[in-house]
Amino acid sequence: MPEKEAELAALEATESAAPEKAAEQAAESSAAEAKTDETPVSQAQFDELQAEYEQLKKERDGLIDRLARLQAEFENARKRAEKEKTDFRDYATGSVVEQFLPVLDNFELALKSTGTTEQLKAGVELIVKQMEEILRGLQVQPVKTVGEEFDPRHHEAMGSVEREDLPDQHVAEEVRRGYRLREKLLRPALVRVVSNPKQKSE
Repeated sequence: MPEKEAELAALEATESAAPEKAAEQAAESSAAEAKTDETPVSQAQFDELQAEYEQLKKERDGLIDRLARLQAEFENARKRAEKEKTDFRDYATGSVVEQFLPVLDNFELALKSTGTTEQLKAGVELIVKQMEEILRGLQVQPVKTVGEEFDPRHHEAMGSVEREDLPDQHVAEEVRRGYRLREKLLRPALVRVVSNPKQKSE
């Protein structure tokens, strides 16, 4: 009986140690496989990888250089466009101002004049006509007012005037002239609008 108990105890000890030994053996075989995978790189393979690395580095440097040049070209184009815009604006402004310089000269002559009030008035009227000619040349036209139907897109009402000789809601008086450049309104005409009680009662 004691001999059988001893055999059973030895058998149990062997069985409990078996999983640990199996794990150790598996770890050893994995390490051996890892060692076999670490094959040394030949000099030819190293040189090939080095050449590939140098090629990629060269391409990267080329792309960075190209990007820097494109950025510089873009900045130069932006500055050139800004300068051209400024030059065009200055040219357009200078062209307009040049046409008004004779008008300014005539105003200065009128101020120095020692003529009568009638002569001064006639001189100012000539200057106004000269300015109107210049404006026409620039495609600037006055907004039509008196007798026209009131249009809030072109007229600004300053008040109303009661009249029976003009249709209701038409312009009776022009207080300040309005102007447009071709189809663009530069400023609305300041007007008084007809209030016709006769038409309203009808």
